[in-house]
Amino acid sequence: MGGRDYARIRFRRGGTSANARRSVISRGAVIKVENLSKSFGPKLAVDGVSFEVGKGEVLGFLGPNGAGKSTTMRMITGFIPPTSGRVSVCGLDVQDDPIGVKRRIGYLPEAAPSYTDMSVMSFLKFAADMRGLAGDARRAAVRRVVELCHLETVLGQTIDTLSKGFRHRTCLAQALIHDPEVLILDEPTDGLDPNQKHEVRTLIRRMGENKAIVFSTHILEEVEAACTRAIIIDRGRIVADGAPQELARRSSTGKLDDFFRSITRSDVHEEVAA
Repeated sequence: MGGRDYARIRFRRGGTSANARRSVISRGAVIKVENLSKSFGPKLAVDGVSFEVGKGEVLGFLGPNGAGKSTTMRMITGFIPPTSGRVSVCGLDVQDDPIGVKRRIGYLPEAAPSYTDMSVMSFLKFAADMRGLAGDARRAAVRRVVELCHLETVLGQTIDTLSKGFRHRTCLAQALIHDPEVLILDEPTDGLDPNQKHEVRTLIRRMGENKAIVFSTHILEEVEAACTRAIIIDRGRIVADGAPQELARRSSTGKLDDFFRSITRSDVHEEVAA
């Protein structure tokens, strides 16, 4: 999805359509996913996935490439519809009230879309405008995310001149601009150097104290460093769900990466076997 398609989603002030049905699926869960499936033609990308995420929980979403992580996250945010199943966020059904759900979510997609001809400051002001922030509220929101994401030195640069790390941090800042109740982050440390990765992990852990956060990663040490819980998905199905330390103990070596390899299938090994 390109930046300009992403930016077309407007967040208007006031109520949503009177025809939008709000259904509180679970009082205890901020995010609730029920039997979620998604097919692309004959390919079943997500197969009957169910889980809940509560306030104060940081959920690491793990899986091999092509396991269905990004597709699941796009369905949670309402960017693509499920083939079957339901998702609620903050008590709102994603299919019935997609704008209401998007108001409550901060989303960092895998591709980190943006307007590359904008300066960092202009892009963040634009993101705040799109979220209905104005005046002092907009200025305060921009200052907050600039500080959180350490963007002070690049505010005047156009996004197309940024390093991959700074570009990713700029897009993370837009996901945080409205201080959402829910964060959906698809590989939020992609392209960052080791120091920047540490800063983002620390930020996620701190924000997770009063938000519901789901983030995907291929780096297992990030899960152990930042997450209160981990789900491992393989071939569109959940194959493990628990605290990182608990999952690690299921391996004979006591290591999460060994447990991960023991329950997921490798396309490379299957190609060799064939």
